[in-house]
Order: sequence, then C-alpha cells, then structure tokens
Amino acid sequence: MRFRIALIVACVARAAPIAGQPTPMTRAAAVAAALDRGARLAVARADTAVAGAQLLVARALPNPTLSASYSRSFPQYHVAADIPIDLPPLRSLRVRSAEIAVDAARLRFQLARATIALDADTTYTHAIAARERLALSRRNATDADSLLHMVERRRDAGDASDMDVELARVNAGQQENIAAGDSLTLISSVLDLQAVLGMTAEELTIDVTDSLSAPPPAPAPGQTLSETAAAMSLQSASLAARLQHRSLFSVPSISLGFENHDPGQPGILPTFGLGLAVPVFDRNRGAIAQAEAERVRAAAELALTRVEARNQIAHALRERENALARSRRDQTLVVSANRVAAMSLTAYREGAASLPNVLEAQRNAREVLGQYVDDLTNAWIATAELRVLALAPSPSSQP
Repeated sequence: MRFRIALIVACVARAAPIAGQPTPMTRAAAVAAALDRGARLAVARADTAVAGAQLLVARALPNPTLSASYSRSFPQYHVAADIPIDLPPLRSLRVRSAEIAVDAARLRFQLARATIALDADTTYTHAIAARERLALSRRNATDADSLLHMVERRRDAGDASDMDVELARVNAGQQENIAAGDSLTLISSVLDLQAVLGMTAEELTIDVTDSLSAPPPAPAPGQTLSETAAAMSLQSASLAARLQHRSLFSVPSISLGFENHDPGQPGILPTFGLGLAVPVFDRNRGAIAQAEAERVRAAAELALTRVEARNQIAHALRERENALARSRRDQTLVVSANRVAAMSLTAYREGAASLPNVLEAQRNAREVLGQYVDDLTNAWIATAELRVLALAPSPSSQP
C-alpha cells in the first residue's frame, strides 16, 4: 500500500514535465506579474488612448481655406482665405465633454488593473487551497494505509475479521483516489494561475508559497470606480447633447482676400466677407438625436452600474462575515474532531471500539478540515473583492 501511495505521488509529480525546479512565487509577486503581462490591460489602455485622441480632436482649431481663381472679366485674379470662427461657447462645451470622457476612461483603466489583480489574487487563493487539500488528502491516505496494516495484524492475531480488513482496504483505496484527484486539482490550479500571469508554458513553472491564514481586514466600500466612471460618462454625454442642440448653425467663417489686374482700378483691391450657413434643409436633427440617445444610454448604464455595485458590495460583505465566522468555529471543531479521531483509533487498538467507529471519526475530521480550508478560501476571495470595490480614483491610473 505504501508503495502504491508513493507511486501515485511520483506520477503526479511527473504529470507535467519540468525542465527545472518551479520558481517560488508569493501572492504579491503574482499580482505584479499579472499586471505586467495581462492581455486584457492592453484593451483598457487602447480605450484610454481613443479618449485621448478624441480630446485632441475636440481641441483642434478648424483650418482656414485658401482659394485662388481667374476670370476673363476684370479684375481677373481673385485670392481669398476663408477663416472659420470656432465660437468660444461651443468650443468650451466640446472640449469639456472630451476631457470628462478622458477622465472616465482613466477610471476604467484603473478598474481594469484592479480587476486583473483581483483575478490573479483569486486564482492564487484557489491554488493555495488546492495545495492545502492535497496535503490533507496525502496525510489521510497515509493514515488509511497505516490503519489497513493495523487491521491486517489484528486479523492475523485473531482480533479482527476479514470483513474489517476489506472495509479498511476500501477506505485506503478511496483515500488514494482522493489524493490523486487533489493532485490533479493542484496542477490545474497552478496552470490556471500561470495563464492569468500570461505564461504560455504547458508545464508547471511556478510554486505558490503563501500560507492560507486569516485574511487581512477589508476596507469599507463607498462609491465604486465603476459608478464614478459611469457618472462621468453621463456628464460627458449630457454636454455633448447640449453642444448639438446649440450647433443649429454650422461654423461661421470670415473671408479675407484681394483682387488684382483691373485696368480701371490698378493695384490690389481688398475684399471682405462673412459666411453663415442657413438651416433650411437640415436643422442638425441627426446629430441631436444621436447625442440624446447616447445621453439616455449613459443614464441607463449609470443606473445599472449603481444597482450592480450595491449588490456586489452587499454580497461580498455578507460572504466575508459568514466565512470568517465559520472559519472561527472550524478552528474549534478541527481540534475536537482530531481528538475524537485519535481517541477512537486508540480505543480500536485496545479493542474497545469497532472499525466503523474509527472510520466515521476520521471521516468527520477530514470533512471539518476540508470545510476549514473552504471557509478561509471564501474569506480571502471576499476580502479581495471588497478591496477592489473600495478603490478610490487615483492619478496613477493614467496608462
């Protein structure tokens, strides 16, 4: 039996061919690596660059138009420059709307970084939990193998039946299977973590080193980054709609130029004119309708974002409180369950208890230990979610 357990562990260790020893990696290092290599961050950075380009477009001044013409009638040469007039009230609305859109994009970039860090943190927690479960299952497999040998010795001495031996053998085989399954779960968790970190290797190249202890305190969330960004997007859309309502007339222009080559009036003849489009066929209805639709959509997105953010905060707070309370109770239950398992094994060794009682006590101890690992995992995940939900806008969010 010990040989079979050693063989399973060896097979698991060889399940992924490793050229060298895995690199130890802490939780902080994993988060930093995810932020450096995360592919999703490039999308958020591109969205911020698009908003910055739109700001440049909003701040750009219209270019003048230079025209020259010739006619057979006098004066024959005509030169004119049309200079568009960017009215200050309209320009102010346009630029302010683009600036707010850039601020919203920067907040979304910061939120994207926080989401990537949350993904890495959560995946790292799952890998630690898988490692702890593997250690527990390996210990259970070893204990089950020791119990099987004890039952076999007692049977040979006439103190146990063949049914007890078969029952112990079934229990040992089940624990072997659980250990093998937990080994594969650990490998899958580490591979998932490597994928989050942007690693393309098919073998295990990192090793999680942090312990699964109690999580740190969680900050109190207020207004989330997603809510702030959605509110800024609504403000930007409202300014854009106001701009379109005020843009009934197109940009006016001043025409400056001169004419020449008139025999009746020698020299350069200056010209001056004023251009203004008259809204006869189009009253900017299309642009106004589009801007209003975008404003309505931004308002709806803000309302939805607020509902989702409040729901996420409520779930994360309750999940953390419940997980921490359960883990505190689990600590007491683990001690009691281990004591009961040890006492039942001693009683069986002395002939005062039956084998099913020993197996039941060991099963209870395993379940309590597994629940303790799950509760600590849930507490870590909820704490990481609350940390993201409590983020405040930071100037360092600029890419």
